[in-house]
Amino acid sequence: MTISEVSQKFDISQDTLRYYERVGLIPRVNRNKSGNRDYTEEDCNWVEFIKCMRDAGLTVEVLIKYVALFQKGEETVEERKKLLIEQRQLLQKRTEEMLDTLKRLDYKIECLIVTRNNNKEIGACMPKKY
Repeated sequence: MTISEVSQKFDISQDTLRYYERVGLIPRVNRNKSGNRDYTEEDCNWVEFIKCMRDAGLTVEVLIKYVALFQKGEETVEERKKLLIEQRQLLQKRTEEMLDTLKRLDYKIECLIVTRNNNKEIGACMPKKY
């Protein structure tokens, strides 16, 4: 696949794909006879993985470390597992914080609806907790 096709498939800019390759987030992509990147299925799997992890909030630095460990082979499995578990715990914490924020927003929305319907002052719906 060309860089343009991969860019469209994963909704990632071509500049971002080049950056991912330059910093080692994806292995070096082979070039065709014209010197253009020629993405294989394995390359696309890496792009998909990195996009998924970035969308989940993992940092570029963490992912560079993960890819470097992966490229060292099987002896790094436990270290990779530990890294992913740590990132999962951070993601779980952020998810819980976001759920708490959603509850607060839901409360505020409901409060404003009730306040408006009852013609009460907005200050009447300011809870102590939120």
